[in-house]
Amino acid sequence: MRVSLKSWKDFFQMHLQRLIHLLEIIAVVGRPVSAGEVQTASGIPKPTCYRLFQTLLEQGLIEDPNNDGKYVIGDRLIRIALHGNSDIDVRRVSAPLLRSAATTFNETTFLARFRDSKIEIIHVETPEDPGRAFVHPGLGERPLHACSCSKAIAAFAEPGFQETILNGTLKEFTDHTKTTREDLVAEFDLIQKQGFADCDQEIDIGISSVAAPVAVGKIGVSFSVGAVGPVRRFGNDYRREIGTQLKDLATKISGAIQLCNVGEV
Repeated sequence: MRVSLKSWKDFFQMHLQRLIHLLEIIAVVGRPVSAGEVQTASGIPKPTCYRLFQTLLEQGLIEDPNNDGKYVIGDRLIRIALHGNSDIDVRRVSAPLLRSAATTFNETTFLARFRDSKIEIIHVETPEDPGRAFVHPGLGERPLHACSCSKAIAAFAEPGFQETILNGTLKEFTDHTKTTREDLVAEFDLIQKQGFADCDQEIDIGISSVAAPVAVGKIGVSFSVGAVGPVRRFGNDYRREIGTQLKDLATKISGAIQLCNVGEV
C-alpha cells in the first residue's frame, strides 16, 4: 500500500501540532501536572495522548522531577529556549531587577552572559543619585580570569571550560591580577564556597567589583549579576555585604529568565 507524500506531511504536521499543544498546556499551568489532567485539557484521545507523553519524556522535553506522575517542562526545552533568547529578551526581564538593585546599592549593577566560550556584559544600570560618583564597566567581552562577572561563572562551569581558562594566556592587567593556575584554582574554590566572586583592581587600578552566579534550572550557570564601583567604597567588607545581597538578586533574575523561557516555548 502506497502512502502519498501529502498524507505523510499531513500526519507529521498533526503529530507535531499535538506535541506542541501538550507542551503549551504544561507550560502555562505553572505547576506540575498529571498526564490525565493534560489529556483532559487537550481533548486528545487517551492512547494517543499517552504515546505523545512518552515521546516528550524520552526526548527530555518534559520531566517528572518528583517521580510522582506530575510533569513540568524539561531542562532540555528550557535550554533550547535559553539559547534562542536574544540579549534583548534577557535584558527585558532582568532590567527592572537590576535597576532596583542599582537604586538600593546606590552603585552600578550589571548582567553578564556566558555564550560561545565567551563572557560578555550585556546590560548595565547606573545609580539615580545625581551626586553619586559611579563606574560604568562598559559592554562586551570580559577577561575570563580577571573579572568578577567571569569568575562567578567560571567557578561553576564544566571542568573543560575551567581548563581552557587555566591553560590560556593569563594576562597581567595590574599588579593585582591573578596569573597563576594555583591562584585561580584556589579562587574558584572560594567562590564556590561563598557564592560570589570579586575583582579587587585586577583589571583597572582604583576599580573593584563583585558578582554572583545566576543558575538557570538544572542547566547550570549561564549568567552572572554584579556591582562595580571605586575601590575607596568597594573594600573587603563592602564587597562581602553586596555579594551576599547579589546572591538573592541572582535567584530573582534566574526566576525571571526561566519564566521568560517557558512563556516563549
